[in-house]
Amino acid sequence: MPELPEVETVVRSVAAHLTGRRIVSTSFTSRFVTPGNRAKLTQRLAGRRIESVTRRGKFILIALDQGTLTVHLGMTGKLLVEGEAGEHTHGVFTLDDGMLFYHDPRQFGRIEWSPGPPPRVARLGPEPLEISFDEFRTRLRRKARIKALLLNQTFLAGLGNIYADESLFAAGIHPLAIAERLSKARAEKLYQAIRAILTHAIQLGGSSISDYVNARGERGWFQMEHRVYGREGEPCANCGRPIRKILVAQRGTHYCPHCQKK
Repeated sequence: MPELPEVETVVRSVAAHLTGRRIVSTSFTSRFVTPGNRAKLTQRLAGRRIESVTRRGKFILIALDQGTLTVHLGMTGKLLVEGEAGEHTHGVFTLDDGMLFYHDPRQFGRIEWSPGPPPRVARLGPEPLEISFDEFRTRLRRKARIKALLLNQTFLAGLGNIYADESLFAAGIHPLAIAERLSKARAEKLYQAIRAILTHAIQLGGSSISDYVNARGERGWFQMEHRVYGREGEPCANCGRPIRKILVAQRGTHYCPHCQKK
């Protein structure tokens, strides 16, 4: 699933193409991607002006002159400003200048309109690149495994499996460590690791593990920087011992048992 760096990259690559454009017409073909009355959604979007394109957590927010269009890419969703419709295209936006396509083979993504801030977005926690250390440390005071907590979108918005694993490795913290037991020094190391890794991943266009590309169809490069994620059995970049994989919060979790301590 695209995480914060991938969604931020998509937003940056699509914003210049969309901002200020007017939606002439739309077409939606999936009852999963666009649940509810698709004909009504098409009518509602016709003629609307796109005011801005921003990100909140893993959500893309397209602010219109009336309402907000919220896009979640799910597992395999793509927003593309180039190319043409194909077998897995479930959303076509004809603009007064250009086109926008939503492709999604597995149809786990969502495109939804709301008159105000979407409820799902309102429930999200703070942005990892905006939260202060003091607030971050306060929010850590929970009896929860740190990896599970990092995946909780009400704790921090946008972190997912890749960047939780990479941040914990950089901070030397075991994924099963209890959040509230982290010392101030270890909490600050994790805080700085999250910020540094997310910033660097955005600079490299995110991680292209399977389907992810930006709005121009270009792959990201941060997967070349992964230290633990997807490297089960390979030698740790620090100590040379094998990277292990366990299940935490129903997600495959990669870590070095020698370098990461509880």
